[in-house]
Amino acid sequence: MRWSKFIVVMGIAALAALGKHAAAFTHIVQRTETLAQIAERTYGRIQYESILVAANALDAQGGSPIVAGQRLEIPALDHRVVNAGDTWPALALALLGDSDRATVFARANGSMPWIPPPEGAEIVVPYNLRYIAMEKDNIVTIAQKFTEKEKAWMLDQYNKLKGQPIRRGDEVLIPLTNLPLTDAGRAEAAAADAATRTQAHGAMREAQRRVDLDMPVLLADVRGGRYVDAVTRGGRLLGMGELAKAQLGLIQRQLTEAYAALEAPGLAAAACAAWRENDPKARLDPVMLSPKIMSACTKGQP
Repeated sequence: MRWSKFIVVMGIAALAALGKHAAAFTHIVQRTETLAQIAERTYGRIQYESILVAANALDAQGGSPIVAGQRLEIPALDHRVVNAGDTWPALALALLGDSDRATVFARANGSMPWIPPPEGAEIVVPYNLRYIAMEKDNIVTIAQKFTEKEKAWMLDQYNKLKGQPIRRGDEVLIPLTNLPLTDAGRAEAAAADAATRTQAHGAMREAQRRVDLDMPVLLADVRGGRYVDAVTRGGRLLGMGELAKAQLGLIQRQLTEAYAALEAPGLAAAACAAWRENDPKARLDPVMLSPKIMSACTKGQP
């Protein structure tokens, strides 16, 4: 089962450092609108629908449909002006999460990692797309799906796989360096950026109020075993705006259970980390939590 960087839309704190510099923007789905239409209008390429699917985790259990009013993350490239003393490894660490990703970063800008970027130059920052592997995936098929199969070696290096096979549920980062926006896409990105920068405190309070009203439905989705609906609803709630830590903790707790039930351990682990960060009273009690949740929450711990 594949899962993606819905996490950035979801605002998972544990992964924020990898996505906070990306110039992704939010699109609100309109009535009768399809992903293919959004991809064609935004990028001019219908085949980029697969990027939207991965970025918003819409491929759970055969596909999670989009609905009017839903917020989608639209991946886009960011740009950065080089400061004196910047190096590709330092920039890669700050903007892509690992200094070893300097090769990809430099090549995306027509350079090499050992050549310092010129001060004052504007450089492109790749978008880190999170992809959760399916059972039959391997590094070549993933490369072919999002870039070119000849770049499988690059994905192996970027994710420090060292030739190890990909297993279902593994998270794979795909650095997207070619996301050209159409005129309509650029206009929407500019409008979304302006809306973000001018958001008033009243809008923040309204978003938090709407989340409180819809929270019981999310809880009911999880209790009723409607986990795909819970993931979609949880992402929509987290995309409403800046929420209180208590709200974030409660939503991420539900998403932890939903992801665990849907056998997406990577996203369950990330959601659990965000839950525990936002809820100081969170406890990993094996009596109260299922083995799948316990396994996801303790993943990577000594």
